[in-house]
Amino acid sequence: MVLKQYVVDAFTDRVFCGNPAAVCVLETWLPDSTMLDIARENNLSETAFTIKKDNGCGYELRWFTPGGEIDLCGHATLACAYLLLNDYEKGKQRIVFSTQSGDLTVCRRNDLYEMDFPAYDLKPVAVTQEMISAIGAKPIEAFMGRDLLCVFDSASTVTSLNPDMESLKQLDGLLLQATALGNDKISIVYPGHLLQN
Repeated sequence: MVLKQYVVDAFTDRVFCGNPAAVCVLETWLPDSTMLDIARENNLSETAFTIKKDNGCGYELRWFTPGGEIDLCGHATLACAYLLLNDYEKGKQRIVFSTQSGDLTVCRRNDLYEMDFPAYDLKPVAVTQEMISAIGAKPIEAFMGRDLLCVFDSASTVTSLNPDMESLKQLDGLLLQATALGNDKISIVYPGHLLQN
């Protein structure tokens, strides 16, 4: 079997920076166990698997972490869209992915890419001692959707976090997202680690 795989650094314009994701462009779907083994071998936060739909309109897209399949991943979607629009669909400015989370659209605007993603319904949750110990700082607020979102008092707190990765796995939610108001915008860190196996 021949498999085309790429590693794309998202959220950067420099090599070896940003947030890397592996992208596998398939002709037919592989067994889930094989895709999981590939993700484990890659040992990146996410490996995206994509296949062109039978009707030629768009692509199907799935994401695997070393711990299992997930239903949504932003940087791996961006990486996949960049690869497809630059190497496979050169004349197109827009691509639609069919995913477990519904249709996701990525549009190219000159050298930039714009993604349209679903929003999770976030519910406030109590800040616990387990959160504080695992993250290494006390959030001022916490919310739960699919992921645990913790809001901190400053962007410098977010950028200096040094969480205990094993303790993070005990927290609720699939991923941890840490955020704070920045000088002119929201500063967000997506560590990209699966919290639950």
